[in-house]
Amino acid sequence: MTEKNKYEQVNQLVSHLFRHEAGKMTSVLARMFGFDRIEIAEDIVQDTLLKALSEWRNQVPDNPAAWLYRVAKNQALDILRRQKLYGEISQELGYLGEQAENSIGKVFLSDEIEDSQLRMLFACCHPAIASESQITLSLKILGGLSAAEIARAFLTTEETINKRLYRAKEKIRNEHIVLEVPQAKELTGRLEAVLKIIYLIFNEGYSSSHPDQLIRHELCEDAIRICLLLTRNSLTNLPKTNALLALMCFQIARFPARLDDKGAIVLLKNQNRRLWDSFMISRAYQFFRNSSTGNEISEYHIEAAIASYHASAESFEKTNWEVILRLYNILAGIKPTPFVYLNRAIVKGYVHGAKSALEDLLKLESLSKNYVYQTAKGDLYVELKEYNLAKQCYEEALNLVTSEPERRLIEKKLVWS
Repeated sequence: MTEKNKYEQVNQLVSHLFRHEAGKMTSVLARMFGFDRIEIAEDIVQDTLLKALSEWRNQVPDNPAAWLYRVAKNQALDILRRQKLYGEISQELGYLGEQAENSIGKVFLSDEIEDSQLRMLFACCHPAIASESQITLSLKILGGLSAAEIARAFLTTEETINKRLYRAKEKIRNEHIVLEVPQAKELTGRLEAVLKIIYLIFNEGYSSSHPDQLIRHELCEDAIRICLLLTRNSLTNLPKTNALLALMCFQIARFPARLDDKGAIVLLKNQNRRLWDSFMISRAYQFFRNSSTGNEISEYHIEAAIASYHASAESFEKTNWEVILRLYNILAGIKPTPFVYLNRAIVKGYVHGAKSALEDLLKLESLSKNYVYQTAKGDLYVELKEYNLAKQCYEEALNLVTSEPERRLIEKKLVWS
């Protein structure tokens, strides 16, 4: 193996671990230093990953994740000794019942890591922090998403996201917001924001804005794992929690069929449904049944219902598009966002034809700088045999897309049109 190839492999491994472990490490370290010192935790994680990039060029450890946690823990201990923060830290971690240094070792155990992530999630959703900043902060810390990726989720700019992050951290520092899971009514009051964060982390994993990865499995797995933790607490094991779990399981079940052996996107209508994960679909239905108690119908219930119709259809052609359209009409009433209207218009095309769908799409000018919107318009123009207009839309989509797999798909559409 050449030195260049080895360097690239190490880069890829560290990048993967950053996506998978950085949120966990930051949560644990923030619990140690205090939520108002979140920058210390983030700096330790960054330093640990840079050290991995440097040292692993010579030899990658047998257990890279364990290596990261060990180095992060040692760096944390060094800082605590230098800054004489043991008194504060041992008080925060007093529930472990031992001296500070031993206690710090214990917070890196799997159960404590999970607990720290939940604490981080609920702390980020503190009512003193503005709603959009709650979600932005959580996506950055727990999801490991960049400002650009978060901006894509909010349909805004990186500058706006960076300002939100700065304001949120200032609020935490000035008001000494602590890293804790609130109790009773306060906990359930924050749950809506927590579920929204889990949903957005999963979405970024499901359809990533990363240049080379359409699917980021680690983000989807983290979202499902955190949501499962919520089902273990009677206060958060609510119908909408189970509905979100059902939705994510329905979606992840299609992963084996979404890309071909060359990494090219396979559209839903062309997917080999025999490749869909039947176990995940059965789990999805289980969570969906769990979500049916009570009278509340959340956006997650409707989206899970839509996904269930796709999962149960024998083929794309036999999909019950009429029912799915009715579900999108309900969803638009609960969640009137541009992307819900976009998806509803696409489904409307399968029921009432391309002309009707295009009329709806043309009303969504707020999405004009989104490649999915331009691609959808191009598809409808192709159906209507308006090939010049289709070409214009596909070319505009190519100017906007950042994902290489999506780019290749649009280029194919452009050639076919």
